[in-house]
Amino acid sequence: MTANGILQLAIFFGIIIALTKPLGAYMARIFEGPPRRLEKVIYRLCGIDPLQEQTWRQYAGALLIFSLITLLFTYALQRLQQWFPLNPQGLGNVGPDSSFNTAVSFTTNTNWQSYTPETTMTYLTQMLGLATHNFFSAAAGVAVALALIRGFTRQSVKTLGNFWVDMTRATVYVLLPISIVAALLLVSQGVIQNFNSYDKVTTLEHAAQVIPQGPVASQEAIKELGTNGGGFFNANSAHPYENPTPLSNLLEELLIFMLPAALTYTFGVMVKDTRQGWALFAAMSILFLPGLFITYPAEASGNPNLTKLGLSATPGNMEGKEVRFGVALSSLWAVTTTDTSCGAVNAAHDSLTPLGGLVPLLNIELGEVVFGGVGAGIYGMLIFAILAVFIAGLMVGRTPEYLGKKIEQKEVKMVMLSILVLAICILGFSAYASLNPRGLGNNGPHGLSEILYAYSSGAGNNGSAFGGLSANTPFYNTTLGIDMLCGRFLMIIPLLAAAGSLPQKKKIPVSTGTFPSHGPLFVVLLTGTIVIVGALTFFPALSLGPVVEHFLMVSGKLWS
Repeated sequence: MTANGILQLAIFFGIIIALTKPLGAYMARIFEGPPRRLEKVIYRLCGIDPLQEQTWRQYAGALLIFSLITLLFTYALQRLQQWFPLNPQGLGNVGPDSSFNTAVSFTTNTNWQSYTPETTMTYLTQMLGLATHNFFSAAAGVAVALALIRGFTRQSVKTLGNFWVDMTRATVYVLLPISIVAALLLVSQGVIQNFNSYDKVTTLEHAAQVIPQGPVASQEAIKELGTNGGGFFNANSAHPYENPTPLSNLLEELLIFMLPAALTYTFGVMVKDTRQGWALFAAMSILFLPGLFITYPAEASGNPNLTKLGLSATPGNMEGKEVRFGVALSSLWAVTTTDTSCGAVNAAHDSLTPLGGLVPLLNIELGEVVFGGVGAGIYGMLIFAILAVFIAGLMVGRTPEYLGKKIEQKEVKMVMLSILVLAICILGFSAYASLNPRGLGNNGPHGLSEILYAYSSGAGNNGSAFGGLSANTPFYNTTLGIDMLCGRFLMIIPLLAAAGSLPQKKKIPVSTGTFPSHGPLFVVLLTGTIVIVGALTFFPALSLGPVVEHFLMVSGKLWS
């Protein structure tokens, strides 16, 4: 590690801390304020009654219906794209299994891409099918988070708000304006935005090369802001047309982290105790920083076997990394995008050292709660907060409480169901795929890591990958599609069920026996709960993958 590298990491996190309070306060005003003129027009056009509150079943039903309609629309658009306009390259229709996988991927905020975007998707499909989903899936995550928060703030009622109102406000007042500004800033750095046909050029070696064009900046902005991750190009944010400069790199990383971090403060404002929000922010930070300072040193040290052979000319592991970013910024990006549910990459995760790859993999398997996705991070962290106070209640022999609400049998069952879904999807599909491995680019423990990472990324709705796995096959497109659907909706539905029972309860006054959920002890308990649950669930699989790969690398054992 270098002083310059550490300074860059500190600047990034310092900016995030500075943005958390003002942006979080702004979102609290937006989501809890009265209807504004612009949204009233939208409600009138769409036939929405903003005053019509919904129970948890109605809220979940609206989410599922909206998701199903947009999924089918995106699937149909891919299957028919060759007959639609904005197709200067004359690209054909996408196959059924790939269309299914992609439609599910973008609906669930995963944005897993098993195809090469610039040679598969037309400009219309990129914009109308994929970029719009980047807004919708992120807004849906925010809506679910708001519903859960209202479960704690309301009492003696059965409703959680209105899904359509929450979606509209998140899109119109948060995602859309920030994305417009961010897209213009990215264009100023050299990110392209056009409808031109691809350019054909002759290189200095007199070889023919095709240079892709397209509406990139507009999709890049919401891809990062919505923690979506699906890129216009196969190289994603390592491509110079998506992420050309260190300044664009910083901007994109800030876009990824700013809303998940700010939503912790929004939570504090909505529950009328900002200390609660800062406690969640502290827990997230405690989990974020060790991961960063494991990955960075691991990548800075590189592979000792290459050093012994004299094949490592540059300090650190530069395989799969862009020179304009180097080890520090590539390590920061890998940790940032897997702490959130953003599958964007500016370096090849498959080329990370074993420990460098272990951290992104574990980040996803912890439940995408280390800041997490937009909305998904805060509601994922609240799941663990409920579990933490339940454990604390067992320790002292009293009924657990959180924010004045008793946590009883139903809430604990629903929370545990949400947590178990992730483990069942990841380990179940990984075990099934490893019995008959297909498309592996590596043997040995790294081959297992590739399979494990794919299904972790799908169930965690992340979307990044160990690219050595050739996943664009009917088997992987189908199983990963199911994996993504389960990881998204089988986690959300039990969560909304738990949220639906909370507002029906009366708040309990704080007493001497109340366990404070805003102090250091709660932060430690919450952090420990997340780590222990993740470690106990996934440690055996990780031991057979990146952990054993690390020890084999140190001992000089290589795999062909």
